[in-house]
Parts: sequence; C-alpha cells; structure tokens
Amino acid sequence: MRENRELGKALIHKGANRLFPFAHRLSLVAALLTTLTWIEDLPAQNRLLPGLNEKSFYKEVSRPPGIGPDRELEREGARIGDIHIDAANIFDTRKPEENTRLFRLGNRLHIKTRDDTIRQYLLFRSGDRYQGRLLAESERLLRQRQYLHDASIRPVRRHDGVVDIEVKTTDVWTLKPGISFGRSGGENTSGVEIEEINLLGTGSSINLSSRNGVDRSSLSFFYRNPTLAHSWWDLSFGYSDNSDGKSGAFTLQRPFYALDTRTAGGVSWREFDRRESRYDLGRIVDQFFVDEKSINLEYGWSPGFISGWTSRYRIGFKIDDNRFQAIDSGTTLLPPDRRLYYPYLSWERREGKYHKDHNRNQISRTEDIALGWRMNATIGYAAPVFGADRESVILASTLRHGNLFSENRSLTWRASASARHEHGHWANALLGGRLQYHHHQSARRTFYLSFGADAASRLDIDRQLLLGGDNGLRGYPLRYQSGKGRWLFTAEQRYFSHWYPFRLFNVGGAIFADLGKTWGKTDVPGVQLGLLRDIGFGLRLGNARSGLGSVIHLDLAFPLDGTDDIES
Repeated sequence: MRENRELGKALIHKGANRLFPFAHRLSLVAALLTTLTWIEDLPAQNRLLPGLNEKSFYKEVSRPPGIGPDRELEREGARIGDIHIDAANIFDTRKPEENTRLFRLGNRLHIKTRDDTIRQYLLFRSGDRYQGRLLAESERLLRQRQYLHDASIRPVRRHDGVVDIEVKTTDVWTLKPGISFGRSGGENTSGVEIEEINLLGTGSSINLSSRNGVDRSSLSFFYRNPTLAHSWWDLSFGYSDNSDGKSGAFTLQRPFYALDTRTAGGVSWREFDRRESRYDLGRIVDQFFVDEKSINLEYGWSPGFISGWTSRYRIGFKIDDNRFQAIDSGTTLLPPDRRLYYPYLSWERREGKYHKDHNRNQISRTEDIALGWRMNATIGYAAPVFGADRESVILASTLRHGNLFSENRSLTWRASASARHEHGHWANALLGGRLQYHHHQSARRTFYLSFGADAASRLDIDRQLLLGGDNGLRGYPLRYQSGKGRWLFTAEQRYFSHWYPFRLFNVGGAIFADLGKTWGKTDVPGVQLGLLRDIGFGLRLGNARSGLGSVIHLDLAFPLDGTDDIES
C-alpha cells in the first residue's frame, strides 16, 4: 500500500493547482486512500469467492482421490458414464447467512435453469471417450451464459473404465423490471424496461423497453433463443420505434460454437433509419438522415481441432446499403450514397489456449482469457453486376495474441486493418491496435495498463474517429475530439475488498489516470486541443446475484486540460 499511497500523492500534487481549487476536493482523494487501506484490512468472513483465499487464488477445481489426471484417463481410453447436473439456485440457503426470509423468497420467485438447458452446452455425452479438453470447453460455454454466475465440470467417480461427471452451476437473478439510469461524458441515459434473460429456465431472452439515450429515445422489443429446438441454431429478432426513425433486425445462424465444430452458417438482416450527428468538443455540429440496410448470407466449414489449432473458412454474400438525406438546411456536408453488394471469402485460425482468471475485468467471477494466436482475414469484391454502385475490393483482417508471463501477469494485444480499394485508390482505410497488461499483485489488488491507437485515411464522410468520456477519456464530455487518428493510454490500480453487503454486491475501488489525443484534419471542421489528461477514482460494485450487468462503475474523473467550459 505504501507504493500506492506515494503514487496517489504524486498525482494529487502534480494537478493540485489546477484540479483542486478548494480544500474539500483534496480531502476526497485522501479519504479514498484511507478507505482503500481500510478495505484491505476488513475481516475475511465474507470472501470474494466461497473457499477462495490468497493461497488458493489460482488453483483449479479439485478432484476426488483416485480419479487421476486427464492424460491418464485419455491414455486408458476411459468412457464417460453418468452425467450429474447440479443446478443451484441464486441463494444457498444451507448457509446461515443466506437462509433469510428475503433470500428464500428470491429463490421461490426465480425459475431455475433447466437441466436440459445446461446439458445443451455440454460437448460430451454418456458413452463418449473421455477428453479433458471438452470438459474445460464446456465450462467456458456455460460461463458465457449471462444467467449463470459460474460453472464447474469435473470427474467425480472412476470405475470399470468409466468416469462419472459432475456439472455444477449457480443461477443469478434474470428478471429485470424497473428503471435504469446512467451517466457518461456529462450526458445522462435512462430507461424503463422489463427484461428476462432466462425465460422459464430455457436460456431464451425477451426484452421490452423504453429508453432515452444520447442520440435518440426508443421503444423496443427483442427476443432471442440461442438453442432453437434444442439445437445449436441461434434465432433472434427485434424491432425499435425511435424518435428519429425505425430499426429492425433478424438473425438465424449456426455458429462455430466449439473449437472442433465442422460447419456453420446462417442469414442476418438489419435495417436502421436514424438521424446521424457529427461532433466537435462534445457538441453537435452537423446532422443528416441515414437509411441503412444490411443483409448477410454465409456458410462456413472447418477441418476441426488439430494439434492445438482450429482453422475455419467462410463464404458469403453481403449487402451493405447506405442512403443519406439532408435535414433541411441544417446539413452542411451530406455523404454520398454507398451501395456495396459483394461475395466474400473469409479465413480464421486460432489456438485453443485459455486461462481462468479472477478479479480481472469483473469482481468475484471466473473469467476465461484467450491466450495464444487468433487471426482472421476477409476479402470481398463488389461490382455493378451484383447490384453495387461501384467496383470495389473490400479487405479486413485482425491479429490477436495473449501471453501469460506467470500466474499473475498477462499481456494481450490486438491489431486490425480494413479498407476498400476503388477508383484507383484506398478508401475508408482504418488501422488500429490495443494492448492490455494485467498484474495481479494479490487476490485483492490488480494493476492495469491499456494503450490503444487508431489511424484513418480517406474515411467515409459519415464516419468519425472520436475520443471522449464515452470511450475511455473519463474526465471529458463524450465525443469531445475527432481527427484522422487518436490514441488513449489508461493506468488503473484496482482494489477488491472482502466486503459483501447484504450478500448481493462485491465492493471494490480504483484510482486511475487517462491520457489521449487526436490528430489530423477531417472533412468536419474542428478544434484540436492536443494532449488531454484526467485523473480520478471510483467505486466498483460486482453484481454477484444478477445477470443484467456484471460491474457497476461509479467514477469521479477530473480533467487537467481542455476548454474552460468543461465542468471540473
């Protein structure tokens, strides 16, 4: 903690003359540092995860004696026997602290996830040859479900060449009726909605909402069934009546749901009529109407998971149709219509490496971090013969890598590039990348660094590279700066306490600093302010019992630069 206090003091002294004109602001940061010290000394009766402590923080789920490691079971050709599903409710009333009237009522009102719903995501069946990799991958598939807090799969009994499997899951509250409120970059969002993300325990979701956002207000309906008719087909559709237009979407697809999936494909459709805005210094400087239509038909195949790698190939046809219209005399720069109809070919290759982590981006939840290499590339050709308004070669590629230096230090990075080649030059070219570093100093402290950058050339007029409070520069209005390029650096010290109030929220905190800037002139006139900095602190509430939002962020960020009209 001494190093953290010194870092906090240095940041405070550096910005004190400009940042804290009144003594009470300085006392806020001092109070935060004192609180974080107090949090670390809290008693451990309400731990982050049941049975988790400093020494066991990185250990996997234990196995009963006599089971043996995966390699031994696979070498002996063991078969999977009985599969026992243990689907726990939200609250464990066997614990005295959760055996209360309120928690018992919550369990009674909640419809538990059905065993068949959980079984759907298992990549193995009774009688199959035992493969430890499929147990771990099935765990990851279950943990991706918002309606589950966690999942564990392990062999529990070995007899006569057969291994019995136990699948344990814990539900979260999935019904969300009521009112929501948020604030980012100086702008408020609110809504009234009713949403259920585990309808009757089947894993389907339904949502009816009325929202007031930054860009528009809307009345929306959405439905999704990710396992249509107990298959891997994913069906979703939605409709929204917005203050500036309408939108609708439909998707029916069978994804590459596992590393060894051999075929995939589907169709998607989306239409969105809206008023689009251009920004400078967080204020709207231009507007126009957009009528956007997107249709995609795709088929994919794969040779499977071979020697730790999987390769996937896709062919498809895509319609990307954008029509633009001026808003009376209020539009100063109207983008030209853009109609791209094209077949495409896509290739993907990835390693099957993953790492279980805790207290990384969430609180008190197991997170699956992809390691190793992941890469993909897409090429398409638009032409009038397909219905396009031009000849164009469409290119896109992404390269990702995750590296685990030790049990408590990891580095992940991503690079991407996309562009069109038309009329003899490159258009809408965008090159970007992001690097993230996590250092678990203990089970309750994590140091985080992030750096991201993007650069554009001949960007379509309806697109802007923006930087502000809505995408990481927390001390400034949303969409504050724009340019042909941008970069953002973030440093954050995160704290995770033992405090578990009402056994509903895991409490944490953070001290952070953000630096970023944009550069380059665009078609939209704007003011370039150079380097922008902010520092701040915040409270983190891990939503341990609900699947509707994992972490609540309450941040106070103080700008060190910018124009004088920014609230301090």
